[in-house]
Formats: sequence, C-alpha cells, structure tokens
Amino acid sequence: MKIRLIRNATLRINYANKEFVIDPSLMPKYTIESFAGISRNPLVDLPCPPEEVVDGIDMVIVSHLHPDHIDPLAQQLLPKDIQMFCQPSDENILRQGDFKLVSGIDTSVNWDGITIMRTAGQHGTGMMARQMGNVSGFFFEAKNEPSVYWAGDTILYEGVIHTLREFKPEIVITHSGGARFPGSEPIIMDDEQTVGVCREASQAIVVATHLEALDHCTVSRARLREFAENGGITSDRLLIPEDGESISF
Repeated sequence: MKIRLIRNATLRINYANKEFVIDPSLMPKYTIESFAGISRNPLVDLPCPPEEVVDGIDMVIVSHLHPDHIDPLAQQLLPKDIQMFCQPSDENILRQGDFKLVSGIDTSVNWDGITIMRTAGQHGTGMMARQMGNVSGFFFEAKNEPSVYWAGDTILYEGVIHTLREFKPEIVITHSGGARFPGSEPIIMDDEQTVGVCREASQAIVVATHLEALDHCTVSRARLREFAENGGITSDRLLIPEDGESISF
C-alpha cells in the first residue's frame, strides 16, 4: 500500500489496488477563514495541482464537514458519481452537493474487497467537543494489506485506546498538530498524545499528519520529532511526512 500526504489531513491512498482520497481540502493558500485569529488558512499551498489529487480515484472518505476536511474546491472537482463514504449524520448534507453515491457508514461496510469500519472520535474535551460536533475515524482491512487505523480529528481518549487495543492495527494515522482555539485544550492530538499512541500501539507504525497547515495548530513537525525522540520513540516507529511525500508499506 501507499500513503501520500497531500496537505493537512488530506491523503491519497493506494490500498488493495484501489485509489482513494481522505478528507479532500484543496483550496489555495489563504482562501479559508482564520480559526485562531492569526492568519487566513491554509498556511501553505498544495504540493501539486488540485486536479492531480482527485484524478483517477475510485472512492473518497469524508470524516466530517469542517472546511479543512472538505472544502468548496474539492466538492467542485470530485466526480459527482464517485463513491463517497462518511458518517451517517453527514450523508444528507453531502448529497445536497449533487453527489449521487454517498453512503453513511454506521458500523462497517465491505467495498470491493476492503472492509471499512467507522470508529469513534472526540474532537476536544467538554463543551468544546460538543461544539465541534460529531467526528469519525476509519479502520481499513483487506487481503494481503496491512490493517490501517486512521484516527481522524480526535484527541487521545478512551475511544481511541479501545480501537487500538481491539483491532491492533499495523499502521495508525494520527492528526497531531495540537490544534486549539484561544483558551481551549487541544481539539486534536498534540505531541504528547501522539507519543501516547505510539506507546499504546507498540506493534504499529504511526504516521503523523495534520501539521503546519492551519493557524490554530500548535505543534510543528520538528517539535513532534524532538518530543518523540526524547521519549524513546524512534523515526522508524513514528513517521512524519512532508506535504506531497509518499510512504510505501
């Protein structure tokens, strides 16, 4: 399999001979509103033309509807007849964008030999988590491929720990930028929580994404690497790809 980090949470994945995109957010630099009052978003351009991200894909997965996970340009460029998977609460809204094959996953689905299970997420703590709304992660499994748990926009909490212990994924993809609003706790994993995933999932390779692209993210790639190495997590256990970089397993 191959994972290519496009930018932030947007991934293009080749898995079981299928090409799919996760959380396509393709708008140019500085075209989305600020989240923390620091700068308009995204902070960086895409590493390739946006059309390249969606060219030839078989399927798309949308974890939730925040603009850094699906944006107007992505909705314009995605084929209207593409198979799209999402959480059930987002299905009707995505259908309003004229997408014809939108399927909300309640628990799991088998799609062309790939089992896709929706997993729980918590986008912050307390009142902030309630304000941020429902989010999901997804677990992938297919013959002759490593099992993959993409945690999505979540902090490290008991739901994530349960998924790690129950499914024992071989690859874990985290959102590790420590995003937070002024005065709030992180709404996704930070460096400490990402290292916590590495320790909890000692059998897995962890791939950290959702870094250095939004003004409310507080953890850089360099800070995450330093914190991990100081905690005994080596670079072969925790991968931190650059935008546009591909990783093969």
